[in-house]
Amino acid sequence: MGDSRRITEMAEQLQEKLVENRRHLHSNPELFMELPMTVKFVQEKLAKLGIESQNVGGGVVANIGDPTKGKTILLRADMDALPIQEETGLPFSAQGKAMHACGHDVHTSLLLGAAEILKSMESEIPGNVKLMFQPGEEVLSGAKAMVGEGVLENPQVHGAMMIHVFSGLEIEAGKVLVPKEGAASMAPDEFHINIQGKGGHGAMPHTAVDPLNIAAHTHIALQEMISREIKPGEKALCVVGHMSGGDAGNVVPDKAKLIGVIRTMNPKTREFLKDRLVQISKGVASTFRGEAEVEYTIQCPSVINDPVMRQKGIDYAKELFGEESVLPLDGYMDDGMLSGSEDFSFISERVPSFMSIMSMGSTDDGYIYSHHHPKTDFDEKMFYRGAAYYAYYAIRWLQD
Repeated sequence: MGDSRRITEMAEQLQEKLVENRRHLHSNPELFMELPMTVKFVQEKLAKLGIESQNVGGGVVANIGDPTKGKTILLRADMDALPIQEETGLPFSAQGKAMHACGHDVHTSLLLGAAEILKSMESEIPGNVKLMFQPGEEVLSGAKAMVGEGVLENPQVHGAMMIHVFSGLEIEAGKVLVPKEGAASMAPDEFHINIQGKGGHGAMPHTAVDPLNIAAHTHIALQEMISREIKPGEKALCVVGHMSGGDAGNVVPDKAKLIGVIRTMNPKTREFLKDRLVQISKGVASTFRGEAEVEYTIQCPSVINDPVMRQKGIDYAKELFGEESVLPLDGYMDDGMLSGSEDFSFISERVPSFMSIMSMGSTDDGYIYSHHHPKTDFDEKMFYRGAAYYAYYAIRWLQD
């Protein structure tokens, strides 16, 4: 299409600015749902482009175009960091115990770049582009909050698209990796198992009810759900990442706790495992004369890649970058889906959506650490491609 070269050239001219913005965001990470410095930065950058914005659900929303001329497409970027102390040694490293180890600083910079491209073409846009800068993706709360406060309304959103950058893959930077259609990420449900025993002296265990013993047997029993109760070949996980209880070696404590996450891709399996986890936890505790209560905290559905939105994503990426730059994700990740979670799912369950992946750091170029590692970094030289893809997808989708 005629706009592909033009948009690529505009994005290339923004490359230095994209890197500069990313480094500023990387040096100033913020956590969870409250991102005052990041929100201010984004809104100031938009204002300099002549783009008005609003605060919605802890994030930022802006519109470019005219919703009376066509439909509205939403482009989403997340902005929050992780509670990790950085170990990259980069000159723009974050100081303190927060770090952009999942590429959200890159996503925000890319969408700001796309905003500049789209604003310069605003009179040509056959509809409206809604920009969504989101907090709280790492706690799977931000998209839900923004949806609750109306991000998909006024004007109504008819389709949505996001980019997630990946490092630590055996593929050169700047390639578009396409996840499968349908469930493209796993649905996470974080559980807290609170075990009540009866404390006592370590020399008289018969007078106590040991909650640590219950916790140990519960941990083992939960692993049997996946190996014995889920059909072979179906993707499901149950991981306990926290076990605690007690303060002294010669004391039987009164309480113990397990925290973990169930991840599934089939909604029926999801409900089955959630119910079984409660049954197993209570049953094991009862067997050893204790009690257990289960609380589900973070809960999030799978991202659903709409078949039409996904195919357009493939077509547009090929128009923009060429056939050789677009590859199926299943060549690099099992089953062509993310085993992790992504709260863009709260968008995709309401409007047709597409989650795309872009490689931004090859192992051959020294980017050996993937997400959520204190040494995670991203290859900056192809940032312009991300900004171009955001902008081009929006323009082409509205044209279609």
